[in-house]
Amino acid sequence: MEIRSAKYLISSPKVELCPPADKPEYAFIGRSNVGKSSLINMLTNQSKLAKTSASPGKTQMINHFLINDDWYIVDLPGYGYAKVSQQQRANWQKMISGYLKERSNLVTVFVLIDSRLKPQQLDLDFLAQLGEWGIPFNMIFTKADKSTQREAHQNMRRFIEKMKEEWEFIPRSFMTSAVKFLGRKEILGYIEELNEDWGKEESE
Repeated sequence: MEIRSAKYLISSPKVELCPPADKPEYAFIGRSNVGKSSLINMLTNQSKLAKTSASPGKTQMINHFLINDDWYIVDLPGYGYAKVSQQQRANWQKMISGYLKERSNLVTVFVLIDSRLKPQQLDLDFLAQLGEWGIPFNMIFTKADKSTQREAHQNMRRFIEKMKEEWEFIPRSFMTSAVKFLGRKEILGYIEELNEDWGKEESE
């Protein structure tokens, strides 16, 4: 897939204020500081489309980006550590759960996982929650350039093996590096496949 255009559209504090659900949509979420904004910028080949920050908790609303005037990337607030109040964190959780459960055009959620780390319970718990809600997801392992290729793939295998203790089916996963553009072709190709399926369903 070629990205011809990518532009910021709107930031919404709740799902009811999001754009019309008339295009396929892909949400990106992960623990705070997992490299979400850098990944979105890498996928769209725009260095400043999503705002990056050294401090966790930069994303605080549901951010829509329109891609090729045809589909949406959605940047969601991170879960886990962020220097915010308990009330703010509770508001984020309510906003995220409302979006995930109610957004009718959401095709899949890309859950970002730090490839430098051994399986984290926080990530496993979030995937379990998606499973309970019946929301389709895929996994993107980030920051592959920050450790050796062997370590990154070893941690990805460990995570998947941990998932197999609870899951019968393991969704597709991707290894990425925003610095080296690793995984870009594979993720965009997968989105292109899903967009085609969306188009077929809409025309039926």
